[in-house]
Amino acid sequence: MPTIAESELIINDRGAIYHLNLRPEELAETVIVVGDPERVEKISKHFDKIEHTLYHREFITHTGYIGNKRLSVVSTGIGPDNIDIVLNELDALANIDFETRLIKKEFKKLQIIRLGTSGSLQENIPVDSLVASSHGLGLDNLMNYYSYSKSSSQLAMIDAFLSHTQLNKDITIPYVFEGSPQLLNKFGEEYFKGITVTCPGFYGPQGRVLRLDLNSPGLINKFTDFSFENNRITNFEMETSAIYGLGKLLGHECLSINVIIANRIVQQFSKDSNLAVENMIKKSLEVLTA
Repeated sequence: MPTIAESELIINDRGAIYHLNLRPEELAETVIVVGDPERVEKISKHFDKIEHTLYHREFITHTGYIGNKRLSVVSTGIGPDNIDIVLNELDALANIDFETRLIKKEFKKLQIIRLGTSGSLQENIPVDSLVASSHGLGLDNLMNYYSYSKSSSQLAMIDAFLSHTQLNKDITIPYVFEGSPQLLNKFGEEYFKGITVTCPGFYGPQGRVLRLDLNSPGLINKFTDFSFENNRITNFEMETSAIYGLGKLLGHECLSINVIIANRIVQQFSKDSNLAVENMIKKSLEVLTA
């Protein structure tokens, strides 16, 4: 097995991976990822003990304990491109020997849980409610850069999605990955379940019009009516499909939890999004540490 070159796996002067500025021993096996760097402290304030506090650019990590449960919280910044950095580096921390630059013989599986904010695409999923994503459907193209074989169920869902939405393939070639059934089953009836669409931007890709016209006006409206094998599209945001895709190919258990701060169907926004995020954090930590 060849060693991984310095240009491919960048390790800084303190022996930490480049973007996250983490050493392997500073990462827990249960990792909560958040987009907003300020949300890291909003989660770690619930820790009984904090071992490590590290940062580099938008990537902030706090590792500590709630009871006997060791957790890391890592901020990713916004978008699937940042998820590409974070998921690959989390896996490298767990499964590459930084001294020899060789893949470890014994695989370490991480649990990676996103706690994010999102927009609802269903009238009956109101602002301030919680969604646990059964699938991540990507319109961002990230996973099209990686080699993998699509399953028959993945192909069937994508074919149904393309047929329903008449999506212009000049825009994107969509992909879909399932979240961890084991993690999903831990989150009960308080969490809506369904497909989360991941977009590569906030404005045009999510159907918002300010000063620029859209290539496919009305596309977002077609998401609401789509369903496949009793799975409907519940919400959309900018990270889930990338987490599910990379996590699945790398062998980790991943789940995306989102609090709804906007309902695009009834055009409502949360009256107190900070309180809604805090509610998501408390409820989800209770589940993860039970």
